[in-house]
Amino acid sequence: MAFILNILWFIFGGGLLAWILWVVLGCLLFVTVIGIPFGFAAFRIAGFAAFPFGKKLVDSRAIGEDRVAGTGIANLLWIVLAGIWLAISHIIAGVSLCLTIIGIPFGFAHFRLAGVCFAPLGKKPVAK
Repeated sequence: MAFILNILWFIFGGGLLAWILWVVLGCLLFVTVIGIPFGFAAFRIAGFAAFPFGKKLVDSRAIGEDRVAGTGIANLLWIVLAGIWLAISHIIAGVSLCLTIIGIPFGFAHFRLAGVCFAPLGKKPVAK
């Protein structure tokens, strides 16, 4: 079921557009030295944004990886500069998709992506 939902999401639910926008954001962040860690996080989120069904984002410490020092401060900087605007766009897309019965699962996927927009650093996508 997750495979079918992922294909439908990618084509009709905004997955392709979300993937493109997260990849472009990651490329723009790689232009600056300070933005490189944010760029890596954006690329991880791009893969999750393309195919979110059957996956969840967890803190990297939960799967046994070390977290880079200063991740909390970097996430705060991310929220102020980019996260709030990305979250607002995902919320608007989620609400508009939830207005239709068929779009409700896709709307919930946008709401999950909105939550990710607030703290992408230190997160890894894993299978449910």
